[in-house]
Amino acid sequence: MAMQPQRKLIGQIMKEQRFVTEAQIQEALKIQRDKGGAIGGILRDLGYANEDAVVTALGIQSGMETVDLESIEVPSDVIEKVSVSIATIYKIVPISFQNNVLTVAMAEPHNLDVLDDLRFMLSCDVRGAIASESAVDAAIQKYYASQKQSVDEIVRNIQTSDEIQMDFSHKADTMLNLDLQEQITSAPVVKLLNYIIVQAIKDQSSDIHFEPFEEDFRVRYRVDGVLYDMLPPPRHLAQAITSRVKVMSQLNIAETRLPQDGRIRLTIGGNPIDMRISTLPTLFGESVVMRVLDRSVISLDLDRIGLRDDELKIVRSLINKPHGIVLVTGPTGSGKTTTLYSALNEANDIGIKIITTEDPVEYDLEGIIQVEINEAIGVTFARCLRHILRQDPDKILVGEVRDIETAEIAIRASLTGHLVLSTLHTNDAPSAITRLLDMGVEPFLIAATTEAVLGQRLVRNICVHCKTEYEPTEEMLMQLNLTREDVREKRFFYGKGCDKCNNTGYRGRVAVFEIMMMSDRIRELLTQRASTSAIRQIAREQGMRTMRESGLLKIYDGVTTIEEVVRETLLAG
Repeated sequence: MAMQPQRKLIGQIMKEQRFVTEAQIQEALKIQRDKGGAIGGILRDLGYANEDAVVTALGIQSGMETVDLESIEVPSDVIEKVSVSIATIYKIVPISFQNNVLTVAMAEPHNLDVLDDLRFMLSCDVRGAIASESAVDAAIQKYYASQKQSVDEIVRNIQTSDEIQMDFSHKADTMLNLDLQEQITSAPVVKLLNYIIVQAIKDQSSDIHFEPFEEDFRVRYRVDGVLYDMLPPPRHLAQAITSRVKVMSQLNIAETRLPQDGRIRLTIGGNPIDMRISTLPTLFGESVVMRVLDRSVISLDLDRIGLRDDELKIVRSLINKPHGIVLVTGPTGSGKTTTLYSALNEANDIGIKIITTEDPVEYDLEGIIQVEINEAIGVTFARCLRHILRQDPDKILVGEVRDIETAEIAIRASLTGHLVLSTLHTNDAPSAITRLLDMGVEPFLIAATTEAVLGQRLVRNICVHCKTEYEPTEEMLMQLNLTREDVREKRFFYGKGCDKCNNTGYRGRVAVFEIMMMSDRIRELLTQRASTSAIRQIAREQGMRTMRESGLLKIYDGVTTIEEVVRETLLAG
């Protein structure tokens, strides 16, 4: 493979152009080693080169033309191609538009992501040209000064927009400095954050991550369990964006030393969306994660979460039981809450009273009483559960069994005629039994109350728009502990990647399950405090399909890929 030619250094270019001498470059390099900074900026600050020389060198290095913004007059129809907020945020000025190609002057030619983002937002090809930073700033002021919006106008536009409506009635802390308050409510910050949120929801992201570092401010989306980078906002806007999120979620923006949790309610395209906000102090500022809870993406329907026909029949029989405990296990982000919500949604009936206690309440379910945990004021799972029993419920959801106190009250509830649904953090279904034993729950109580344990994982669906059949290699089959003979009549698929799936080959996720029904033999092992492997062996002998086996069926059905099943499930021991 041919080596790519190495890009010339700015100092070398400026020397070749006879803007500076070797001695001046060496002096600037010493300052750069001691204090950091761009070599062109250091040479300019030392008085050895003017801004035009630096811009010319940048243009030669990047292969872009240089433009003198002061000597040209940009037509108004070209200026209108780029909004004031985009021009200000990305520090660019449109200078010409020909044959559906927009040329923009920019001061940072190395940030090619800016051009990619502009192509996406403006729906045309975008070409870059180099200008000095001061010239770009002056041109933005010249061409966009009349388009500056007042804060009240921006707020009014957002609140009445069909695209995105937000509740951010909480006011900024008056103790903050005026500059930060002005930035928080400025048009560029507001519109940039709105763009990030809207784009994340359009991409069906589950989380938005704002991560401050020393030199940059990273924004990432999590889509189908995988994180993807988006164009990083300018580093100087980091504090303003973070504070803006905190204002919208009614958090204390003056407190930057402690973690905080909040909530934002949005309406986007007519769909109500909840966002859970978590802030965490780091070395270079506050890291913020926004959890997107979009009911239009998540289907709370048992028929659509990934259960096979035989599994669906079992789950429906479980949620119709008059009493007992049904546990759903798996790591964080494995879809346990969606499974339980889907079960409650199906069980919800005018003749049945259902009460949940959750941390936090992720989705509002009509006709179901939902209670949010707040341990800071003593509202714990155990305390809520005690009071829920006095509310005459038929079915109870306990968000998570975290300790023996909660476990014992859940058991008491099931013994007194209630069906209790809950979650545990274990790797598989058989491990849930030993986890309860480790908590200190008596074996005879677990045996008397537990009806079933569901273990689950999420695997990504192959994108239906670029789904392609292929023949797996021997190495791929070995990962699944299969031979060529085992899959002689099976078909395998993968996603080639297309615009519909952002070239990932995947779109959406589905759960794979293992369902361990309690039996007399398992209860006997339980009272003997048998090992997880012994319980798993008996469960498999009695017909339990493991998550790996469920994953194989999803592969054969053309739903997911070998890589996904290998990544998310373990071979049965």
